Amino acid sequence: MFKHTRALAALAGIALLAACAKPGEGDANKADAATPSDLATDAQKFGYAIGIDLGHSLGPVKDDVDIKALEAGLEESAAGKTPRLDDKTRDEIKKTVSVKIQQKQMEEHKVKAEKAKADGEKFLADNGKKDGVKTTASGLQYEVLTEGKGDHPGKDDKVTVNYKGTLIDGTVFDSSYDRGEPVSFPLANVIPGWTEGLQLMTVGSKYKFYIPAELAYGERGAGVKIGPNETLIFEVELLSIDKTPAADAAPAAPAAKPAKK
Repeated sequence: MFKHTRALAALAGIALLAACAKPGEGDANKADAATPSDLATDAQKFGYAIGIDLGHSLGPVKDDVDIKALEAGLEESAAGKTPRLDDKTRDEIKKTVSVKIQQKQMEEHKVKAEKAKADGEKFLADNGKKDGVKTTASGLQYEVLTEGKGDHPGKDDKVTVNYKGTLIDGTVFDSSYDRGEPVSFPLANVIPGWTEGLQLMTVGSKYKFYIPAELAYGERGAGVKIGPNETLIFEVELLSIDKTPAADAAPAAPAAKPAKK
């Protein structure tokens, strides 16, 4: 749920090895014809590239790291000097700061979750009063944009859809339209709001779903784009239904699809 402070656990070792094993990011990928004189040699450029990668890895903990002390540790270790803090002391301070950072992240997560819940409840209360918006017993809201014909999928069927997902502020967090291809998945393998909502549709239909957090990803959220207790909005177009028994259907859908809680 929370970001781990790996930079604290193995700052001078793992981060440097990772920097050697993968290409640089951001500015490290840009060629600069006017290379500064202090980055003229391969050794200088290599050292700078590692520094950029190390700086990126410190992002989540940058407010808790003294850069001058970090530089001193690197220089003294590279020079073979005896560390001014022994092994036990170094382990203790890393553990202490790690706990401090985790507590801070938990507090920030709680604040975000409470705000998102309140904002979502208000949004749904107002949205449910709009013409054309229907609310089911579970709290799922939906709006029919286009009504198709034919069968409804069952919870054990596999479906193929196109969709766009947004937060209530309009931020798009996922879209099969943007990727240029629909997705297929067993209906039982998605979030409850989708499992319920898709069964209301027929092939050729396009619905708009307003999904409360408890029918989506709940307090844990999903990845970096969907925070805790976020109410989600999906425009979904049902393209086809495969009534192959779930046991015979493809076991996994694309990673970008909404995943079951």
